[in-house]
Formats: sequence, C-alpha cells, structure tokens
Amino acid sequence: MSAAARSEDTAALLRKVPVFSTLAEEDLARVAEVAVPRRFGASEVVFREGDESNTCYVVRSGKARAIRAHSDGRSITLANFGPGDIFGELAMFDNERRSATIETIGVTDVIAILGGDMRRLMREHPEIAVKLIAALAQRLRDTNERLARQSFQTVQSRVAAVLAQMVEAARESGAVDEDVLITSTQADLAQMAGSSRESASRFLAVLERAGIITQGRGKLVVHDPDSLARYVY
Repeated sequence: MSAAARSEDTAALLRKVPVFSTLAEEDLARVAEVAVPRRFGASEVVFREGDESNTCYVVRSGKARAIRAHSDGRSITLANFGPGDIFGELAMFDNERRSATIETIGVTDVIAILGGDMRRLMREHPEIAVKLIAALAQRLRDTNERLARQSFQTVQSRVAAVLAQMVEAARESGAVDEDVLITSTQADLAQMAGSSRESASRFLAVLERAGIITQGRGKLVVHDPDSLARYVY
C-alpha cells in the first residue's frame, strides 16, 4: 500500500472515532500523517497503570481491555475496546501517568499517535483542539451518566447491560443479529458489571435456562439479544 493510500485508510478509520469524527477532512489528514501502525500479540500489555502517558491508540482490528488493579491483588475490567475505539486519549493533552493497564485480548492492530505530535497540531490548528475538547467533554458526560445509572441498578441489570453493550459492539464489527458470539469469561463480565463472579454466574445461569444465552469456556453465545432489555432498568 502506498503512503498516500495508507494515509487515506487511516483517515477513514479516524473518521469513525467519536473523538475525531467532527474534524474537517484536512484536519483528519493531518492527524493521519502522524499516526503510526503497530501490532500487539495476544495478551500483550500495551501500557501499564502508572506508566508515563505519551501515546494514544485507535484499534484497527482485534480487541483490548482496560484493567485497574487494587492493592489487595484484585483487578477490575473497566472497558473493552474493539475496532474504531480509542484508548489513552488523554495523552493528547498531557504526560500524566496512566490510570489503568491496557492489555490485548487477541492479536490487535492499532494506530498510535504520539501526544507531542497531537499537541503540535493543536498549536498550529487551534480548531482541532476545540473540537477534541468538546468530544472528550461529551464522552465524560456519557461516562458520568453511565456510572450514575449503574449505581441504582441490581447485579442482574448491570450484567445484562454489559452483555447488551458487547452485543452492540459485536454487531458493529459485523456480527449477525442473532447468535452473537461474546468472547469473555464470567470473571470479565463480573468485573465490567462491578459484581462478584458468583453473582454474575447465577444470573447467567438464569439467562441460559431461559434460552437467551449458551455458555462455554471463556465465551458465550447470545441467541436472543433483544430479550436482554427486559433485565435492564
């Protein structure tokens, strides 16, 4: 692939990322010019909690997850990332330490953008900074709304909501509308829902008896995604 074609392909990927989606075509091209393709192997750490923050990443293919560790050895999965998702985006604005560890779930291709390059672009083109800040502010509002909603939900509701989000992400990646494969363990689902593994497991068993899902080792199939909405409130 020629340099020009690679840049156009990168710009097309950036256009799908909410943080960059409002940028003008010429600004997307400028960001694409400083983006560097990288590949990480399965279960590879991209960066660790506490590392210096100097690069943000956009997933081209594959999956990754954000993990936060507790001093007693426990950990929680904060988010999962798939094609078109961005992580480490605060590196575009400062060099503060990473607040979470990112590790891949399988072989994952990303584009990496150095924070220094983005800050230079924002100095040269202030409209880029304005649009990026607005997009990040909306993302923060969405996160606050999600956390507030989860604080009033039962374990069952939180697990169902996480499953519904995973189904939606799988569909955006090309999955069919029914029998959607989710490659996550019960522990992963429990962490993302903020519950114990035992509580999540009991609710998953309820869904399985209802014929909504089928469980396997490290994965499950959602046969009736629309039925998950009955458990989310």
